[in-house]
Amino acid sequence: MKVTASIKQIEGFRLEGLTHNNKKVVMDKAEGGEEASPAQLLLMSLGGCTMMDCIHIITKARKKIEKFEIKIEAEEAETFPKVYTHIHLTYIFQGEELDSALIERAIKLSEEKYCRVHAMLNEKVKITSSYILNEET
Repeated sequence: MKVTASIKQIEGFRLEGLTHNNKKVVMDKAEGGEEASPAQLLLMSLGGCTMMDCIHIITKARKKIEKFEIKIEAEEAETFPKVYTHIHLTYIFQGEELDSALIERAIKLSEEKYCRVHAMLNEKVKITSSYILNEET
């Protein structure tokens, strides 16, 4: 299946991305910009992709998630192109119906089978993860 996207300049470094099905995102330069940078969007894409997988897996198991967040930390190279060298995802779950076995299964399935962003990045970047279940953060 072929998908397309386009980027157009709004003003200065402020850009608008448009997907093949008319979904928009605005981006800007990393420092001093009003919007997230393309590299920051990459981190959010990784988090969003794996989060959607986990939600699907957990709700398919007929368990309720009360609150779910992923915190993403990345280390970038000091020299250009300043690629991310290590990304760590901390999955934070709240829910009385949730247990460690289900959470570990959901994360593993997402990271090893379903999350295409993880699959694309994992070849070049060290990606690690951990989770917190039912603890105040």
